Amino acid sequence: MKRNIIYSLLLGLLVTACNDVEFTTPSGVETEMDNIFIPEDAANGELLIKFVPEMTDILDQMAEATSVMTRSGIPTTDEVLRILGGYELERVFPVDPRHEERARQNGMHLWYIVRFDKNTDLKVAVSNLRRLGEVSKVQCNTTLKRVDNTTRKPVAISSDRLMSATRTAEAHFNDPGLYHQWGYVNNGGYDFAQEWAPTIAGSDVNCAEAWEIYPEAGDPEIIVAVLDEGVMWSHPDLAGNMWVNEAEEYNSKTDADGNGYAGDRYGYNFVKNSPIICWSEMYDTGHGTHVAGTIAAVNGNGEGVCGVAGGNGTPGTGVRIMSCQVIDGMYSVTLAQEARAIKYAADNGAVILQCSWGYNSALANIMMGYTPGPKSEEEWGGLYPLEKDALDYFIHNAGSPNGVIEGGIAIFAAGNEYAAMPAFPSAYSKCLSVAAISADFTPAGYTDYGVEVDFSAPGGDTEYYGALGENNDGTDWTKPNGSILSTLVINGQASYGYYEGTSMACPHVSGVAALGLSYAAKMRRHFKAEEFIELMKTTARDLDSKYTGIKKYHYNHASAGYSTVQMNLNDYRGKMGRLIDAGALLRAIDGTGTEDGKPAGSDMRIPNITVAPGATTSIDLAKYFVEGESVFYIVKLASSTVADAAIVDDTKLVVTGIEPGTTTATIELHDKNSQIITKQTIAITVRKAGDNGWM
Repeated sequence: MKRNIIYSLLLGLLVTACNDVEFTTPSGVETEMDNIFIPEDAANGELLIKFVPEMTDILDQMAEATSVMTRSGIPTTDEVLRILGGYELERVFPVDPRHEERARQNGMHLWYIVRFDKNTDLKVAVSNLRRLGEVSKVQCNTTLKRVDNTTRKPVAISSDRLMSATRTAEAHFNDPGLYHQWGYVNNGGYDFAQEWAPTIAGSDVNCAEAWEIYPEAGDPEIIVAVLDEGVMWSHPDLAGNMWVNEAEEYNSKTDADGNGYAGDRYGYNFVKNSPIICWSEMYDTGHGTHVAGTIAAVNGNGEGVCGVAGGNGTPGTGVRIMSCQVIDGMYSVTLAQEARAIKYAADNGAVILQCSWGYNSALANIMMGYTPGPKSEEEWGGLYPLEKDALDYFIHNAGSPNGVIEGGIAIFAAGNEYAAMPAFPSAYSKCLSVAAISADFTPAGYTDYGVEVDFSAPGGDTEYYGALGENNDGTDWTKPNGSILSTLVINGQASYGYYEGTSMACPHVSGVAALGLSYAAKMRRHFKAEEFIELMKTTARDLDSKYTGIKKYHYNHASAGYSTVQMNLNDYRGKMGRLIDAGALLRAIDGTGTEDGKPAGSDMRIPNITVAPGATTSIDLAKYFVEGESVFYIVKLASSTVADAAIVDDTKLVVTGIEPGTTTATIELHDKNSQIITKQTIAITVRKAGDNGWM
């Protein structure tokens, strides 16, 4: 959102552990403890610690009987904790048998919440724990703070009012709000421009060309996790494109799929540790629902608005939104809960992490009421190692080596403090940072900017376009306000409305990324995450050539005490990234937009198969070849004593394990004349499941 809407995570300061096994109080400890910072909102009697990998076996033995342990089994650690008062330890990340092996490879099993006497001085606890050789990191478990002004409401539009909106014959879809979604298709003719504030055609993410190339406009197997307020999954313009965990019954107390979260049908409320996604608490703003609509509001259903990757209204189109709730009314998640949300997204199929939140910029102006955040990647990683570990886990482990993307894409809003550096985690080199532009390509007055920014996208700019002294309530369609229209929740009811900020620019980039991956799936292209990110960057449009001269906007434009601010656009050159371009991205994927005419990425590969003796598994081969539904498949096994394989229902490869061992299978694609088009060879491994429950 705008400067006072974006979420600021004012978390606790990490104190890094040493490798000294001594845990008695050393001389000079008061000086050391004076340098330990304990934030005001640090949970009393609670710390987050990460053990060194050598402690794995001991911890596993202690955790076999219960998820909450009353001792670690490590004598020095237990002695320190005994001194701190009665205690218990709990793994930060619940065991998900499907992904436990990779979680361990990434050290996620080593993070624990330790709870002890709430009257214990946290400085003493940190000081003692940081000197244990078996503990590599110690930090407070603080709470994400919501710093937006919840009395400031979005500009709401009723469904009836939206249905009466202007429609244009050339619109790609019949959704009435599409005409007002200038961030998708900007023809330069919008009437919200003041005489000093033009609109310029092309200041958009180029959905017009993308939807022409790819009319389906989204694939349901591409999942975007929205870490935000809860997404109203029953909203009539979102319900068809919500991620649904079919194994779970909503709000069930039973964890039917064994992923560690009971009843998580549409995602999970990590604030309340509940499957109930909330959107009607007193201080809810509809922020998460608004963000979700920009990505995947249902297209072509004749109502409401469009989403960048919202499909075309027919079954089997549109990407899916997973709601990972980290803000609930006036409450928000702890650092541990935020990390769980990020890992949950990766483990349950999301390949894009949509994050319209962050710390304040390190260059935020204290005089404007901001508390500056981390100033470097090293400082951020030192302050918030659990957050960094969770993001790295998503970035490296989401997706599949046999799917459209291997790895995940974490996309963050740059921030809204008018600052010359984006906030963290947006500024993290492995995340994508998104700044906001107006409808004439110029930087939005509030946007953070800097060399760390990767992309710009439409975010709205009411201080540029808004009529002076007027606060448009959205009821007058002759005075639209230049901000971003999307789905919304008002007083618990489905609605529509305007918001602005880098929070709104961010989902434009998430939507384009999701649309590109959807098209890549159709074209049977595979990318490593870093390859796809590079493709997004190379196909984005230059902005620097447009940044000359002066732009003026009116700070607090709706009040009588507004002030005129002049921006030197030359200061933004090289610091706004590039304007994301959906059409150019799709043309690069299919090869029509590349110099050599070759499609980007690599061919899809059929995955190797692991199956237990007597068990059966199957793969739909059509997903791995262009027009794979219309070819003829033959499978040839190297050994029929290890496994049996057959083609069923034209495109399904069915493999049954016989005896433990390995073999190979060659899958041949034949045309209607029985000529081989291509072939792939995969490995088949037959083995029993291990004692830990995963293959």
